[in-house]
Amino acid sequence: MIVEVKDIHFAYGKVKALQGVDIDLPEGAVGLLGPNGAGKSTLIRILLGFLTPDRGEGRILGYDIKTQQSVIRRYVGYMPEDDCFIPGIDAVSFTSYLGELSGMPRQEAMKRAHEVLFYVGLEESRYRLLETYSGGMKQRLKLAQALVHDPKLIFLDEPTRGLDPQGRKEILELIKDISSKKDIQVLISSHILPDIEYACSYVVILNKGKMAAQGEISKLKEIGYNLFEIRIKGEKEGFLRKLREMNCKTEEREDGIIKVYMPFHQSKQEIFKIAAEEKIQVRHFVKSQSSLEDKFANVVGVD
Repeated sequence: MIVEVKDIHFAYGKVKALQGVDIDLPEGAVGLLGPNGAGKSTLIRILLGFLTPDRGEGRILGYDIKTQQSVIRRYVGYMPEDDCFIPGIDAVSFTSYLGELSGMPRQEAMKRAHEVLFYVGLEESRYRLLETYSGGMKQRLKLAQALVHDPKLIFLDEPTRGLDPQGRKEILELIKDISSKKDIQVLISSHILPDIEYACSYVVILNKGKMAAQGEISKLKEIGYNLFEIRIKGEKEGFLRKLREMNCKTEEREDGIIKVYMPFHQSKQEIFKIAAEEKIQVRHFVKSQSSLEDKFANVVGVD
């Protein structure tokens, strides 16, 4: 296993951020999901050696997270969510400088900086000052600096933040290429579930500082419900209440579609029966395939 942690606890004063988290991460690209306050950022800081857990133990690439933090950071790259640039210098100088901070000789760091900037698509703008970069270029630069010292594992925190659809696609393709061809393990923390589903094969879901689910995405998508997408006309409160009384879970989307998670033993005809009782018109009814978003809603909770 690339990452192994057991019974991790951490608190900020009286606020419990992590409570008994156990994780075993395999090789490849792994997604880290959870709502705000779930403990994702705290977990990453512990894995990077920036924080020491109050209780528990773990190993990253075989190194102890409590006693070998400096060694871990030598072999791990980190792409933070927030910008962390030095104004007044160009991209190649910035990237090579961070390579030197990771322990690389200056000449090697400069050579490697040119290589990774070319890889992420910034070769033509590598001598531009960082303050002239667009949001998409800055995200690519943060990815480049995470790769400059040739790490064995990289942590990517919201790597597609602020990008347009094309920029998101290009970054995700780079991430897939890194995990499949560069012999680098990848851990992606993101709130954008389709990004995780596109780039990763394994996922960890945290909720309120505890482990909610982890495993192969293809298996986790088997959520134990039939999923229907419906659109209705009429007063929906009584309709939704009766569905929930049947142990169905419901989720209302902004486009007016209602997702109904119906236990396997229930018949879809019950939906139409309840609609008739509540004088509801069913305008759209489709049986849908489950997604990672559905699993996330199932384990974290839907309204």
